[in-house]
Amino acid sequence: MKLHPQGPIVIAAGGTGGHLFPGQSLAQELKRRGRRIVLMTDERVQHFDRLFPGADIYAVPSATPTNRGFAGLVRAAPAIVSGIAQAFGILGRIEPSVVVGFGGYPTLPPLAAAILRGIPTCVHEQNAVLGRVNRLAAPFVHAIASTFAAPKFLRARDAGKLVVTGNPVRDAVIEQAGAPYAEPGAPEPLHLLVFGGSQGARVFADVVPGALALLPDHLKSRLEVVQQARPEDLERVRAAYERAGIRATLESFFDDMPARIARAHFVIGRSGASTVAELCVIGRPSILVPLPHSLDNDQKANAEKMQAAGAAWMIEQKDFSEAHLAARLTALLEDGAALARAAVAARAQGEPGAVRRLADLVEALGRGELHLLGSAARQEDDIQSPGPLLFAQGGC
Repeated sequence: MKLHPQGPIVIAAGGTGGHLFPGQSLAQELKRRGRRIVLMTDERVQHFDRLFPGADIYAVPSATPTNRGFAGLVRAAPAIVSGIAQAFGILGRIEPSVVVGFGGYPTLPPLAAAILRGIPTCVHEQNAVLGRVNRLAAPFVHAIASTFAAPKFLRARDAGKLVVTGNPVRDAVIEQAGAPYAEPGAPEPLHLLVFGGSQGARVFADVVPGALALLPDHLKSRLEVVQQARPEDLERVRAAYERAGIRATLESFFDDMPARIARAHFVIGRSGASTVAELCVIGRPSILVPLPHSLDNDQKANAEKMQAAGAAWMIEQKDFSEAHLAARLTALLEDGAALARAAVAARAQGEPGAVRRLADLVEALGRGELHLLGSAARQEDDIQSPGPLLFAQGGC
């Protein structure tokens, strides 16, 4: 293993928020510790470079197999091989202390290049299911950081590398950690937040306005809705709320999503790992609608764990109709005590100290202190005041 303890730390993350936001969280913590950050991702990097201010950013080729068969891998192989070659050269020039992968096929070339160069490597798994790239890399990396103690598909031979750190959240989320939950009661407004992350927001545009229009008048008149919608859906969603007489604030992007989660009495969203982590750190009840075509049903596994903890209610997309959602919301919004209990349960699942545990693990790796990796995850953490607030959209 080639050690450059004072070298930059490379964060390799896929182009979606679910992978980038945990990487952003780690970058914020490491910068507070005086570390230089390098981001390696794919061509979508131009949309996310503001999440990593001051970092050196490299876009390397990659590709996601278009299907799960051998043919898909063959079609993706040229881009992946080209990416590995480019990443190999970049890593040779910058001599990093550690390369950390957060999942998604764009992380495969940097991780493979780092393994070939003998650079300390770590992957972080946000979900209850070990992702495909993390599964491929697990036998070769030095540590596997995880949100869960036993992610599905972790092989027994790799279990000794597992360090439970939790899923790191951004400074903007930690700033709202444990914000008091005001149990809703008549005649006060009911603050409902609806967002679909970086994928799958259309179903909320299709279903939620119609469902809210079906609510009893005594609930509908109290609603104050904040909804994220795709740009092409904004006008039809706005018109639907106007017809129903429901007050609504609509945008395609909210740059203060953690603060809006904290103000919400109830949230409707996807169950990507970042969304779940942010809901738990802040402590808000939710209906979670897993993305139905997520690989290995990782979003469904996340939602099931939240539901089992009493922190959320899961509705699969096949059941997510206007009538079904209206009936579920009517029962929930009329039971403020149930919402308050779910808020407490969500907060109990939160890991505001996860980013410090992950940063400790990464720095120990860079020093070659593999014997310290387990202790990095066992530290007791208190909520601390975050550093400078950086801005980003809520989770995926």
